[in-house]
Amino acid sequence: MRFAFLQEPPFCFRDAGGNLLGCDAGLAGKVCEGLKLDAFLPIETEFAELLPGLADNCWDMTTGLFISDERRKLVDFTRPIWVLQDGLLVAKGNPRGFRGYRSVAEDRTALIGVISGQIQHQTALQNGIAPERIRMFATQAGAAEAVEAGTVHAYASVDLAHRGYLDRWPQAPLAVIDVPAAEKQPAAGAFAVAKNNTALRQRIDSSLGELLGSPWHRELMSGYGFSDADIDRLL
Repeated sequence: MRFAFLQEPPFCFRDAGGNLLGCDAGLAGKVCEGLKLDAFLPIETEFAELLPGLADNCWDMTTGLFISDERRKLVDFTRPIWVLQDGLLVAKGNPRGFRGYRSVAEDRTALIGVISGQIQHQTALQNGIAPERIRMFATQAGAAEAVEAGTVHAYASVDLAHRGYLDRWPQAPLAVIDVPAAEKQPAAGAFAVAKNNTALRQRIDSSLGELLGSPWHRELMSGYGFSDADIDRLL
């Protein structure tokens, strides 16, 4: 199982010893074990390469991605592995008083960062943020560092991803703002596989059916900030 991942805690990240950790990585490894595959091979990449890499047979499965109609045209998704809300990473103390995407739109001098290709780009546009005020980044670390440096004033991603970043870098002078449901409803994400790999997707779904909601899964996810209520949304 060639598994494409990003450095994006709490989903996937390497620790100081080079070990791959994270809720998506742990679940993917357990699926691989359950399918009795010969090996689990993690491959680090950038977000923009995840889906093209599936099409080019660079890997067999990706870390979790938000499911969308546009992405369904390119890849197939397994059953959902999480349901998450958006958040904004801002300077500590939230000096501009952001409350979500729309408050960024109302601040005519504010710039917002997103990861290239992620759903938050479209969500920012839908909530009135002008295209010229959106800055693209390749990685979570790059976007977070831009907020810290003041190059952008907010970074839009998954709320839990921001909290995972701050868990790893607690000294960073940053804070997380939850995006209201009126601006973006919590959305489901899943592992992605190539469209011509139906047999693999079906085997993964069968394994996920046994794992999701199990005591092992709840313990894994709780270690990365998920509650029982978060898990129950999947069942």
